[in-house]
Amino acid sequence: MLTFITKIKEIISWWWSEFTLQTKLMAAATLVVSLIMSSLTFWAVNTIQFESNINDTRFGSDLSILIGSNAAPLVAEDDMQGLADFSTRFYRSTSSIRYLIYADPSGNIFFGIPYSQAEIQNNLTIKRRIKLPEDYAQNSDLPFVRQHQTPNGQVTDVFVPLRHDGQYLGVLAVGINPNPTIVASSNLTRDVTIAVFITIWAMVILGNVFNALMITRPIKELLVGVKNIAAKNFKQRINLPLRGELGELISSFNLMAEKLENYEEQNIEELTSEKAKLETLVSTIADGAVLIDPEMQIILVNPAARNIFGWGENPLGDNVLHRLPSELTSKLTKPLYQMIERKTEPKATEEGENHLSLPGAEHHHPSDRDEFRIALQQPTPRTVRVLLSRVIDGGSENIKGIAMTVQDITREVELNEAKSQFISNVSHELRTPLFNIKSFIETLSEYGEDLTQVQRREFLDTANHETDRLTRLVNDVLDLSRLESSRTYNLSGVDLNQPIEQTLRTCQLNAKDKGIQLHQELEPELPPVIGNYDLLLQVLTNLVGNSLKFTNSGGKVTVRAYQTEAKSNTLNQSAVKIEVADTGIGISAEDKEAIFERFFRVENRVHTLEGTGLGLSIVRNIIEKHSSRVYIDSEVGVGTTFWFELPVYEVEKEQ
Repeated sequence: MLTFITKIKEIISWWWSEFTLQTKLMAAATLVVSLIMSSLTFWAVNTIQFESNINDTRFGSDLSILIGSNAAPLVAEDDMQGLADFSTRFYRSTSSIRYLIYADPSGNIFFGIPYSQAEIQNNLTIKRRIKLPEDYAQNSDLPFVRQHQTPNGQVTDVFVPLRHDGQYLGVLAVGINPNPTIVASSNLTRDVTIAVFITIWAMVILGNVFNALMITRPIKELLVGVKNIAAKNFKQRINLPLRGELGELISSFNLMAEKLENYEEQNIEELTSEKAKLETLVSTIADGAVLIDPEMQIILVNPAARNIFGWGENPLGDNVLHRLPSELTSKLTKPLYQMIERKTEPKATEEGENHLSLPGAEHHHPSDRDEFRIALQQPTPRTVRVLLSRVIDGGSENIKGIAMTVQDITREVELNEAKSQFISNVSHELRTPLFNIKSFIETLSEYGEDLTQVQRREFLDTANHETDRLTRLVNDVLDLSRLESSRTYNLSGVDLNQPIEQTLRTCQLNAKDKGIQLHQELEPELPPVIGNYDLLLQVLTNLVGNSLKFTNSGGKVTVRAYQTEAKSNTLNQSAVKIEVADTGIGISAEDKEAIFERFFRVENRVHTLEGTGLGLSIVRNIIEKHSSRVYIDSEVGVGTTFWFELPVYEVEKEQ
């Protein structure tokens, strides 16, 4: 039972919570008005009933006195028949009398209408009597009135003392029925009032229930739906079986939500596609790209930037100033904050900083872009160019972030340095022979008559030697420039026996003069290789000449060529390996990579020999034109071996 009551309370509470504040106020106003009207109605009914009771009392008192005055003589004469006839006529003559009862002075009833006394009296006979106040007969000459409620209405009881000739004979009790018209009117008024009250509240309750179920609930559902749509929850739907305007409104809402959901899915798909394209594009560009938000947090970074800065872990969400190398952090902190706070203004280059010099930075300050050039030491030594660009919202012109483009210009810097060094070295190398030639020719021109024939011959030989040196230098420079250009060379089948034999014949005289033995070790039936005859001849000439230069008298220079299988070489195909080995002074480990650089000469360290320093650089470029590499194996004091591999030429390929 308790559970049922609790359940009813929960239902009523939920039902009441469904009402809006306006509906609740309306219900409260209806309750107050209905209570006031009902109270006024019941007050009027009670007033009418009260007035009716007063009238009934007056009428009963007068009628009872009339009946008592006529019945007292009959009671005194003990004329029961006459009393009965008189009472019966009076009872039947009016409907206002409900009963007539006569009692003796002791209160025992001896006659009444409608009432009959038992004809046979015995011990079992019930004696009926009227109980009145003890001093009623002595102190009351006026009727005693009281009222009691019956199923048929309120009855007025009037007790009239019977006196005749001053003698108290008993009491007459007369029951007066209420006025039927007034009773009926009062009952009707009361019933109508109750019916109206119940009807009003039934209508209010039904109206509120209807309002809650048919109007308030759909409106609340629509309100929740609109809030969800505003919160970008486009999957919101309202499933209420309603018709009419609300049904059309709900259908329109569902249609709108469906279109918005489709539109969102389409937009998301397009945005996802564009994002994927953008991320793919950003991830494939060679330059580093970093996008940071106004709070300095990294929101996008491509693999190139992660590689440049050595970011192993995912840096997204981190403060960019906490992840950049220290050199960049010190240079970029102020410009970044200035760009975010819209304080960047063009200003002059800071004193002591060159626009594109190292290790400083390009330090101009445009409003939307900044460019820096900084040398980094960590994670690896390199030089980078950093371009900062503000990302502006086109509509409101609010800054959305900063795009940082990072270019690794280490190679560019090295090339510039190499270019400068190349020009410096060429100038130096050209100046020395030109100075010597000019000096000796000036001497011959000015003092030729004073010089002996031997001296003049010596001066001319020196000038001729310096001219040859100058010619070699110019030729080497031209060869290197031609090789480093985009010029393509025709590669075909080359029989290595011919360039090797030609090289050895050319160098034989020089080797004999220095007391060095020249040998060749060629595999029989050596297959032809893919290459350019003239370029390979130059490679062999440079390598053998280099070996002769750094091999002492009594040493040995050997040229070898033999075929290797794909699994045992660096080309992963059938190839011929060419080696030029000597028993010379050797090359230290620190010079092994540097010797292929332009104008680098080992004689700069040993101070024994001279040369242009371009021979091995030319060799490397020629071999790279053949899609291969030149390698070096050397030990100081033991000797050096240069070797490279060329793919075997197959006749079918030409066909």
